[in-house]
Amino acid sequence: MTVGKYSIVSPSEGQPLPDSHKLVVRVSSSKGNNYHLGDQVDSGTFGFLATESGDYTTCFWANKHKPPVKMTIDFDWKSGVAAKDWSKIAKKGQIETMEIELKKLYDTVASIHEEMFYLREREEEMQELNKETNSKMATFSFFSLLLCLSVAGLQIWHLKSFFERKKLL
Repeated sequence: MTVGKYSIVSPSEGQPLPDSHKLVVRVSSSKGNNYHLGDQVDSGTFGFLATESGDYTTCFWANKHKPPVKMTIDFDWKSGVAAKDWSKIAKKGQIETMEIELKKLYDTVASIHEEMFYLREREEEMQELNKETNSKMATFSFFSLLLCLSVAGLQIWHLKSFFERKKLL
């Protein structure tokens, strides 16, 4: 679970944000899939379940500001257990403090459990890759040894025939 919140900070405190202060915001995965797109906004939120492994990026850009302006952006990104809003859960169900803490711990344990399975899967993939690489290297080494021995034999044969022609042997 991933959630984020962004907004442009007003350049003059206490004053409303000028109309020219607008952004284009895009949240995307390392594979190029877009998860959020905000066009000409001054604030917004996003949330998604991360289904792809890798890094996720957020890009902010301002189009056609003449003269150029500097903008400060307040940005908050949370993922995993930190992304859940536990205070809203407590208000909705009148849950006791201990129950909230237990739910936090349960989610943390579930997250760790999922991460362990993911790491085991990656370890198996890496072990398989190592086995394949080792067998390929053994085959390559064997053929390299055969090639070197063949070249050495050809050199000996060539030198022997050369010396016999010159009657040095």
